[in-house]
Amino acid sequence: MLGRAVDDVSTGSDSEYSKCWISWFLSSKGNEYFCEVEEDYILDRFNLTGLNNEVSNYAQALDLITDNLDDDIQDELRGALDVQARLLYGLIHARWIVTARGLAKMLEKFKRVDFGRCPRVLCQSLPLLPVGLSDTPYEKSVKLYCGRCEDVYSPKSSRHGSIDGAYFGTSFPHLLFLVYPSLLPPKAGPVDPTPNSRALEIDFSRKSKRVKEEPEISEGVGETGSTASAAFKAERYRPRIYGFQLNETAKMQRWQEAVRDRQIARLEALEELS
Repeated sequence: MLGRAVDDVSTGSDSEYSKCWISWFLSSKGNEYFCEVEEDYILDRFNLTGLNNEVSNYAQALDLITDNLDDDIQDELRGALDVQARLLYGLIHARWIVTARGLAKMLEKFKRVDFGRCPRVLCQSLPLLPVGLSDTPYEKSVKLYCGRCEDVYSPKSSRHGSIDGAYFGTSFPHLLFLVYPSLLPPKAGPVDPTPNSRALEIDFSRKSKRVKEEPEISEGVGETGSTASAAFKAERYRPRIYGFQLNETAKMQRWQEAVRDRQIARLEALEELS
């Protein structure tokens, strides 16, 4: 995404790019998941503690984001600096969206269904929220979390799928549901497909890839492995806030895993009989 986005610089005028970098960044294709970070938050250096160790040319990248970069910076250096500015803005964005004002801005995008809808039929087209599988840059791309099935999915668009998950962090959607508990959908039964209770038809044509942190385990089942062993190796997404698993979710998952273990035992017994 970063390389493609740098190429997009040429699509706008130099004056627009240099005078309002954040507006230009948010209006670029593929950046629809991001919200605007308020300038006073960026200018408060306390909020940026430690980011100078994550970003090369930190001072110049910050000047570019805040539109304070010297005009005499050579054009060939500006492209490389823009990559660092995007990284810095993404890391600031991850911190901003877990603040009260940041959550409110992301709530607006959630209500507009800017992040898409859950592809599972039983989730009844509930809106999704972006989440990272890691808080460290360059490790995992962004995924989409459903509050009903508590699973994560890959974005349909390749532009969105290439966004770094660290730009949203691992805690954001779960903090949003804690701050706005009325948005958390029930685990069973009918639900309104949108947060503002507008009825919409389910689009069964939508497709999304379910995320697995491990390689596909369906290959080789029946050849080198068994159905029971494949089920046992399946990884589940575990909602966490700052690394700690949510209490109610943890209890639910322990119950679900106990049910899974009983089903695996039944499969193993059937395979032994066959």
